[in-house]
Amino acid sequence: MSKSIIIFGFHAIQAQLDTNPECLIKAYALDNRNDKRLNIIQLNKLNVKTQRSTKQQLDKFTKHQTHQGIAAEILLPIMPNQDSLIQYISKLEKTVLILILDSIQDPRNLGACLRSANAAGVDCVVINKDGSAPINALTYKTSAGALNQLKIFSVTNLARTIKALKKENIWVVGLDCSTNISLYQIDLTTSSAIIMGSEGSGLRSLTKKHCDQLAMIPMQGNVESLNVSVATGITLFEASRQRLN
Repeated sequence: MSKSIIIFGFHAIQAQLDTNPECLIKAYALDNRNDKRLNIIQLNKLNVKTQRSTKQQLDKFTKHQTHQGIAAEILLPIMPNQDSLIQYISKLEKTVLILILDSIQDPRNLGACLRSANAAGVDCVVINKDGSAPINALTYKTSAGALNQLKIFSVTNLARTIKALKKENIWVVGLDCSTNISLYQIDLTTSSAIIMGSEGSGLRSLTKKHCDQLAMIPMQGNVESLNVSVATGITLFEASRQRLN
């Protein structure tokens, strides 16, 4: 059964209205706000019930996040599973690029990874159902609307999904700092799935075992690793760069 969450901020709500307005249940607007920006949202014209709320009420709805005087309750769509993923991939008549996120823990990192995925033109994103950060208001806000634009699949067994993707001739590359092979040495112009591991521990051992190739991002400074969302952006845009050449 689908559940609802509260999202907030003009960008997140406008992105929802632009892509999935049917999932918007109710809006909450600051009781003393009636400026042009609020009117542009045009919630009333879309038959969305809007409740005027005090700042204290909005702060409570959004758990004291910066809400810009507007919030909305939306219905989360049920994310399709592995079978749907394979059906979707098999119908694509092009070189495929997939992002797989293995147990990302922080909703902000998840949102930032989705934003990079959308900007780099990935065909879809796969997340593991158990062990991954929930898709919540922070994910929506950080993704800057990308969450509404992407095909996202939620799978129960990531290792099984990787095997299924390999049967579709998808080359699976895992980002892992333990290897000496640079990301820039790998051909990402063929149909590929790029796997990013969780913050701190990286790829799980079983996930790593099923990768066709491991790669690392070479660094010149004295930091040991990059934030997962930064590493995701670098990796996806390297794949995008190779495909544009």
